[in-house]
Amino acid sequence: MTLRRVAPASGTAGETKEPVVAEVRAEMVANVWRVLVAEGDPVADGDTLVILESMKMEIPVLSETSGVVAKLHVAEGDVVQEDDLIAVID
Repeated sequence: MTLRRVAPASGTAGETKEPVVAEVRAEMVANVWRVLVAEGDPVADGDTLVILESMKMEIPVLSETSGVVAKLHVAEGDVVQEDDLIAVID
């Protein structure tokens, strides 16, 4: 799993800044075998989000930060390519 922290664009004076979010991305081409979380679920550092399958191997995708699953971009049976967005955590 590749984790990217994304900071929102700077606002003008007086605007409230949004929190930094983490993007969870695929490291390889694989099938999404199981999705273990849903949007709105709280997750802790090290929790398994999804399980990918590639070449008969199961690859767990772990959260590298604590937060809430803001958006899930995959479903069971999907095929992900390297660097595809799997989930957003904030």
